[in-house]
Amino acid sequence: MLYTIIKENTYQDSIVLMLLSNKLSAMDGVNKVSIMMGTPANKDIFKSSGLGTDELENANPNDIVVVVDTDQEDKVSEVEAEIEAELKGNSAAQDESKAQEAHNWKKAMELANNPNLALISIPGQYAAMEAENALNEGLHAFIFSDNVSKEDEVKLKQKAHEKGLLVMGPDCGTGIIHGLPLAFTNIVKEGDIGVVGASGTGIQEVTTIIDRYGKGVTNAIGTGGRDLSTEVGAITVLDSIKALNQDPKVNVITVISKPPAEEVQQKVLNVLRNIEKPVVTLFLGDKPAYQEENIYHAYTLEEAAVVSVQLSNGEKPNFEPKIVENVNVALKDSQVGIKGYYSGGTLASEAAMLLKDAFKDEVPAEKKEAYILKTKHHEIIDLGDDIYTQGKPHPMIDPEKRIEMLETSGNDPETAVIMIDNVIGYGSHDDMANELAPTIKRVLEKAHQDGRELAVLATVVGTEQDPQGYDKQIATLKESGAIICETNDQMVRTAISLVGGKVEQPVLDVQNFEHTKEDLSVDEKIMSLINSNPSVINIGLKSFTEAVKESGSECVQFNWRPMAGGDEKLMKVLQFLNYYEGDTSNGLQNN
Repeated sequence: MLYTIIKENTYQDSIVLMLLSNKLSAMDGVNKVSIMMGTPANKDIFKSSGLGTDELENANPNDIVVVVDTDQEDKVSEVEAEIEAELKGNSAAQDESKAQEAHNWKKAMELANNPNLALISIPGQYAAMEAENALNEGLHAFIFSDNVSKEDEVKLKQKAHEKGLLVMGPDCGTGIIHGLPLAFTNIVKEGDIGVVGASGTGIQEVTTIIDRYGKGVTNAIGTGGRDLSTEVGAITVLDSIKALNQDPKVNVITVISKPPAEEVQQKVLNVLRNIEKPVVTLFLGDKPAYQEENIYHAYTLEEAAVVSVQLSNGEKPNFEPKIVENVNVALKDSQVGIKGYYSGGTLASEAAMLLKDAFKDEVPAEKKEAYILKTKHHEIIDLGDDIYTQGKPHPMIDPEKRIEMLETSGNDPETAVIMIDNVIGYGSHDDMANELAPTIKRVLEKAHQDGRELAVLATVVGTEQDPQGYDKQIATLKESGAIICETNDQMVRTAISLVGGKVEQPVLDVQNFEHTKEDLSVDEKIMSLINSNPSVINIGLKSFTEAVKESGSECVQFNWRPMAGGDEKLMKVLQFLNYYEGDTSNGLQNN
């Protein structure tokens, strides 16, 4: 039976609520529980997941809503007591630091020391308004939030460009600004490689490989995955490329994206052809057909990273893909399937790309849910897709869905290889390897008891500087029986090799192209952002404030909650009046 608990006017960020959902779901006698704020979008999620109730309609966006599925009515009071304890603990922690926290823009700007960057991680339907407020205050915006309309993204980025500012995102999961890690990011060495990426885990994979080769990055500017769409037109990508070109510390520029719209790709390439610094591009999924004199077109994330390092060292690009040799797994003829369960969406896309290349004759099956690839024998799933994360933590935080997939595929007699990624760093689980290891061990033992062998391949995306410890994560996974691969490229090629396939690495001729002259100048505010420690106003997840401060930058926590009861129309009217009044009376100084 379903029971509804509503905690009025008790706004909490989504990560806190998701982790609490997981904790409560483990209680004996609780079949299912979900905790979210009472926004219209979240109400739809409750309903679509079978947790819709009549009481749900009474909740407001500032209310915490809990729906419990249990056969024991007395469990509801236990759930409520646990929630009260959690909220009390959060309230006490807030009281300790409230002097350094703000609840509105005026207070945030007063507390901050010359702020120049807003880090936004609030519900998507409100994120565009706060990003616009940030631009009005003269701040660059890093929008971690997703579910922002493309129309709003275009409007924000055009406004930012006109004001000489950057909008990174929306749905921007990763960034490094002057060595400062933002959102889900690894700690990498500083160096002379500058990265622009319309891909979160793509940036993480490339920058961590660069780090492990002993080199480093100046900045890794995330743009959000839609920046290279026709509508957005690569506004942030182009401004970022021009900034890295003007930065004297950058010797190599690396651009990472899934395949852009054709006309946008040509626009980006034309700008890159105006640049004298060595450039590496990766339009993941678009197999390169040529190289250029000063632009190296990579096929995989590892290739982009390795070639960036080689160019940084003044060497001629020379990438040779590798596989793990001497894997001691005796597969039966019936074991032909490769299964990949990813927390990183870009890594999943790369795996699907390589499998398609290796098994061109495989007939695609009807895609279901979040399959990146589904054929008769193989499947690649992005477990970070919205279908798996609605009301639940991301798989970089929560191992539950990965554990379920490991067990299901391990029991399939046709499975030959299972691939998993472990993305560590800021924002990720404290010790994901330790969470996955028992299941890996159990799956391998079960296969052995059934008279067959199985290969579980794992790759860790991270560096030894990351809080989880790169070597420690590898050691834990290795002890469980997993075969460790240095990169996703190596893992997928190894899996393909184990079932008798091979990926052909493109060998390309150098071609020359005509290009039109571009203005490569960039606003000084963007140059200031990437050449000094940012001063941040963090609007949303408190864990991001902690990460910024740990990295030595200043950060003011803005404890956001929707004003006007979450009424978006009224919020926009208040926003307009606030900045209209500011322009005519006090100028808001930072405008």
